Amino acid sequence: MPDNSTPQSGRRRWITLAVVGLAQLMVVLDATVVNIALPSAQADLGFSNGDRQWVITAYSLAFGSLLLLGGRVSDLIGRKRTFLIGLVGFALASALGGAAGSFELLVAARALQGAFGALLAPTALAVLTTTFVIPKERARAFGVFGAIAGAGGAVGLLLGGFLTESLDWRWNLYINVVIAVVAFAGALVFVPAIDRSGPRPKLDLPGTVLVSGALFGIVYGFSNAETEGWDSPLTWGVLAAAAVLLVAFVLWQRRAAHPLLPLSIVLDRNRAAAYSSVLIAGAGMFGIFLFVTYFMQVTLGYSPIQTGLAFLPMIGMLVLAAQLGTNLLLPRFGPKVMVPTGMALGVVGMVLLTGLDADSSYAPHILVPLMVLGTAMGTIMPGSMQTATLGVDRSFAGVASALVNTSQQVGGSIGTALLNTLAATAAADYLAAHVPVTPEIAADAAIHSYATAYWWGAGFFAVGAVMSALVFRRRGHGLSLGNAHPPASEDAPALAH
Repeated sequence: MPDNSTPQSGRRRWITLAVVGLAQLMVVLDATVVNIALPSAQADLGFSNGDRQWVITAYSLAFGSLLLLGGRVSDLIGRKRTFLIGLVGFALASALGGAAGSFELLVAARALQGAFGALLAPTALAVLTTTFVIPKERARAFGVFGAIAGAGGAVGLLLGGFLTESLDWRWNLYINVVIAVVAFAGALVFVPAIDRSGPRPKLDLPGTVLVSGALFGIVYGFSNAETEGWDSPLTWGVLAAAAVLLVAFVLWQRRAAHPLLPLSIVLDRNRAAAYSSVLIAGAGMFGIFLFVTYFMQVTLGYSPIQTGLAFLPMIGMLVLAAQLGTNLLLPRFGPKVMVPTGMALGVVGMVLLTGLDADSSYAPHILVPLMVLGTAMGTIMPGSMQTATLGVDRSFAGVASALVNTSQQVGGSIGTALLNTLAATAAADYLAAHVPVTPEIAADAAIHSYATAYWWGAGFFAVGAVMSALVFRRRGHGLSLGNAHPPASEDAPALAH
């Protein structure tokens, strides 16, 4: 077997990890970093409460609907080229948004960010998948990458609070230019570009249109449900159209000469379980960031920076669990044990959060559940992400990686809409049962609504625990993280075992 582990090549691989990790962090945190800046942006640009959701929704719509296309583009024109284009485009869109003098320009810039993010995110994971081909190194790299994917939202809250309070809301967008410049320089030097041999496959245009339309409908439908409610005809109309497009996409993929997404990728039991686990974890996690943030700021009176700092122990536990899990536990027990264990910890953390009230203090009432949930995500994400791309043919590594991001994005959209709706209903019912409404009753109604969301979040994780325990293969059946042949790569040679 050729020695691919020389000090120089080893250093290059780890620097490549740092570069793609930086890009992934930029994309993930941008989904939350702008949230904290919204009040300041609204005061500056003068848009209405009804319009402000579009600053968030424009990003998620473009990002979610174009992810599979972005992943396939990286397969077709090369990882490095796609990565560099994505970085430049994301930086320019961020600069445009930071300099926006009108609401319309800000929304357009956010949509552009989402579109270039859809190029960046799957390409970053595909570069990782095809760069780390030695199983032990691959596990360690995915541990780091999984920690970044899980912690990005919390980092966004911390960074958003700091930038908004210390500088200006526009720096929540300008900061991406700084990050992109560093990542671009690193990618230019350290991400290898290997010429593709053989004929270049064609882009599945009908499949791209069908799945992009379906994903747009799913994200928009759930976003609309969050703001307009589940009784909105538009909500159900768009979701129904998305379902029809999704069925049409699957039928087309069965007969397409050059399918966008070969169905064998998602029909493998391990990969199907991995994608489902990422989706469920994404749905559950939004209950943490959204409602714990509201609780700390509205009920306990924390500032944005204090709120961000409060999430740091959770990030620390997430990173620690990701490293311990991928280096020690995942190779020994496999995803069939590790992912359900993480889901079960998610249930425990969510249930602990249901006990929060107006008299709760940070330690231990908030700190302990957040640390448990950080451990949960650090146990779920690396194993799921590694399994989701393991054994995929190199020519489809990009689209397989895009499915990971798609699962997380769709899970987040579903989780946000469902949990917000359930929380709002719980608050309304509580107020109706406690008249006359005093400020104390209103505060109790908010806390009751948060607890309702946490219980449902615990339910999401419980479903994930059962699903992952049943669907992941046992050790020795099918793909194994310890000894599976990694995909051959346009960026790194395959290793012969």
